[in-house]
Amino acid sequence: MFERFTDEARQVVKHARDEARRLAHQHTGTEHILLGLLADPRDPAALALRGLDHAGAEAAIEAVVRRPCHGEELDADLLGTLGIDLDAVREKIEASFGPGSLDRAPFRTKGGALVSGRHLTWTPKAKKALELSLREALALKSKEINTIHLLLGLIRENSGLAMRIIVDHGLDPDAIARTLRVPQTGP
Repeated sequence: MFERFTDEARQVVKHARDEARRLAHQHTGTEHILLGLLADPRDPAALALRGLDHAGAEAAIEAVVRRPCHGEELDADLLGTLGIDLDAVREKIEASFGPGSLDRAPFRTKGGALVSGRHLTWTPKAKKALELSLREALALKSKEINTIHLLLGLIRENSGLAMRIIVDHGLDPDAIARTLRVPQTGP
């Protein structure tokens, strides 16, 4: 499927995977595709998301994904009753191995770069959005899938975290889709 992507659309997909790794997430989801679309503020898809930028989307993702789970709070409380301060343990580990060392399993490449050792899978909603981007391209009689098609795929998927962020930022996905589906005429 990726062979039909434009270079810009491939960059969005690559950026989405990089963002998922950078944020130490377990999967690549619609929210990461959204971050990929917003990476270049001059891109037509990013321009269609007026009022939402990369930093705003990342903050919205962090607010949802980084919330401690109820079970984690219980684990910390239980360990506390045994005299183990989970925060102190985390601080010592990060002091020894670096910030975020508990978040991912890094390794060094041959070139010496530190990268995540995990292979990130796509969430079902992200896969669906990518599939729908192909359908949007076909519906618009395009031979390639571009960033506009990726955004339309996210909108058409309609239930991932990306859509929640778009709506929470006061954007109307249906209006965006209508605008993007209008054939563009050249000069």
